[in-house]
Amino acid sequence: MSKRKTLGFGLGLRSEYYQQILEQRPAVDWFEIISENYLVGGGKALYFLDAIGEQYPLVMHGVSLSIGGSHNLDMGYLRQLKQLADRIQPQWVSDHLCWSRGNAHQLHDLLPLPFTQESLLHVAARVRLVQDVLERPIVLENVSSYVQWKTSSMSESQFLSELSFLTGCELLLDVNNVYVSARNQDFDPWQFILELPHERIRQIHLAGHSDYGQYLIDTHDQPIADPVWSLYSKTLSYLGPTSTLIERDDQFPPLEELLSELAHARAIAKSVISGATP
Repeated sequence: MSKRKTLGFGLGLRSEYYQQILEQRPAVDWFEIISENYLVGGGKALYFLDAIGEQYPLVMHGVSLSIGGSHNLDMGYLRQLKQLADRIQPQWVSDHLCWSRGNAHQLHDLLPLPFTQESLLHVAARVRLVQDVLERPIVLENVSSYVQWKTSSMSESQFLSELSFLTGCELLLDVNNVYVSARNQDFDPWQFILELPHERIRQIHLAGHSDYGQYLIDTHDQPIADPVWSLYSKTLSYLGPTSTLIERDDQFPPLEELLSELAHARAIAKSVISGATP
């Protein structure tokens, strides 16, 4: 098991809960923000971000870097990320291994890459540039996917492992995304996790999905499913203590329901690390 430093158990910071967080100081170890929500000059969002950041550690999580795209990286966007990071001093900055825009338009989706040697070298060069601008390692997340490129010559987990080795970037393991992709594409989710370099995994995401029988959709608007909890438990037995975050992006429940899921994650971790059965 790795001896990595862990932040504990966190929640995605969403505006629906701003006031309650400040008033009640819930038992959350840290919060993860969607970076793009705070790339502004002022206003309510930054006010609450600053206030909550005085009480809790923060992590930045982006959705529009498009690290695998064929377009030029948006240097203005990167400078904004750097300014926000300088302001709030996050524990780390993350985004997704994907492409999400063409030459001009943001597609607002996280699309999978072809996992080839050519693609690997292309992404590695872009990761190095991002890290030079941010002056820190970037943490990259595996996305949920529904199809594969016929040209791929390696698995996504092998690609992530090679990319981390080439660039020094770290990894965000989204256990729900692994499960969703594995169900949709008929591969072994545990083998995916075993192929990742465990010492490079900085964080874990847990989230809900929608089950349509023959396929799953990563909606982030449902409670975490039992098979995802089981895979999380098995993953912790391999990784050891790892910063864990619960994401919810729609159909927001009362905060107490998310805190209950967070407590369940804590209980699983405690059981796994102590050697008991969750």
